[in-house]
Amino acid sequence: MRKNFVEELRWRGMLAQIMPGTEELLQKEMVTAYLGTDPTADSLHIGHLCGIMMLRHLQRCGHKPIILVGGATGMIGDPSGKSQERNLLNDETLRHNQECIKQQVAKFLDFESNDPNAAEMVNNYDWMKNFTFLDFAREVGKHITVNYMMAKDSVQQRLNGTARDGLSFTEFTYQLLQGYDFLYLYQHKGVKLQLGGNDQWGNMTTGTELIRRTLGNDVETFALTCPLITKSDGKKFGKTESGNIWLDPKRTTPYRFYQFWLNVSDDDAERYIKIFTSLDKETIDALVEEHKQDPGRRILQKRLAEEVTVMVHSREALDMAIEASNILFGKSTKEALEKLDEQTFLDVFDGVPQFSIDRSELGQPAIELFTTTAAVFPSKREIREFTKSGALSINKEKLTDANAPIDESMLLGGKYLLVQRGKKNYYLVTVK
Repeated sequence: MRKNFVEELRWRGMLAQIMPGTEELLQKEMVTAYLGTDPTADSLHIGHLCGIMMLRHLQRCGHKPIILVGGATGMIGDPSGKSQERNLLNDETLRHNQECIKQQVAKFLDFESNDPNAAEMVNNYDWMKNFTFLDFAREVGKHITVNYMMAKDSVQQRLNGTARDGLSFTEFTYQLLQGYDFLYLYQHKGVKLQLGGNDQWGNMTTGTELIRRTLGNDVETFALTCPLITKSDGKKFGKTESGNIWLDPKRTTPYRFYQFWLNVSDDDAERYIKIFTSLDKETIDALVEEHKQDPGRRILQKRLAEEVTVMVHSREALDMAIEASNILFGKSTKEALEKLDEQTFLDVFDGVPQFSIDRSELGQPAIELFTTTAAVFPSKREIREFTKSGALSINKEKLTDANAPIDESMLLGGKYLLVQRGKKNYYLVTVK
């Protein structure tokens, strides 16, 4: 008896809509299912994670996941919840983005094994690029009426003025293109189920309808969606003031990634740990209970941040993120600072008061530099007091003499001085 995929999604809060018969099909046989993603960037962000986790659970329940990179559809834009069409990508960029996305998804899915349910990646550009408009009109367009397409919520929202510019013909045909993907994958890969976010429900059911009208009423295909993830305050999940939280460490450092999960609210942590980790129900229920005994310890947030960071990055990246977090709040050393790459270092001290000085200013005594050029202290008397009491550190090393020169040899990475007065007050001096 195979593990029940739908039940797994249900208890995790990852099930929004499901077509009748889907659960029975999944219990009866190994099902090949696909989920589409957009290749407009060379990295996924955490907004994509719920869908990727659906594929992970699918494969663990014995079914075969296919991830479709929308090279063709990504060029024109989907009206579902979007306000603008996308830019066209050239073939080279598309292939680069696809390869980067595959490397990221390979951390969640098994592409390499010889098992019948090994994951696959496909790109709809491969079957759409030589499809002429006349072929499309004849083979796809004739099966779906305009009335059917107009009835979709995503189309109605654009037509009824929620978007300034209405709906272009290109976007209007999007549901047919996505529907054709499903038809193509059914015919060539035996795909019977499409997975996606709940905003895709209209496009997904167009696919099942196109297959039925093209191949006959006895051909059954199915659709299943996950809810769109929000924060408990109703705001969009995964967006911060500095933009998306990406899976690529070059775009979002593992430290910042870890901090994002660590700082979610209690309510969100309880939901997210079910959606974004593979921990089982017993483990999660025990963590939730333990968290409720003493919310101040943030047990849920810490475990959530740990699990997701290891899954997306690595155990080493997690260790570095924790060490970087401790630099601000715990005891730390100059060696710990030197281990950080530049972007992580800047992320850790993002938001602290910053000064910029010219390299020619180096060589001055601390008492001059930190009261005039980089005015960390309002007076020379104060810097003397802090130095005397051992409460002034440069790059985590105590400064014992206020008249000591601050020179090139003290710089971190050849350009930074981290000044700490007392336990919690940091100042970052960048030498240009």
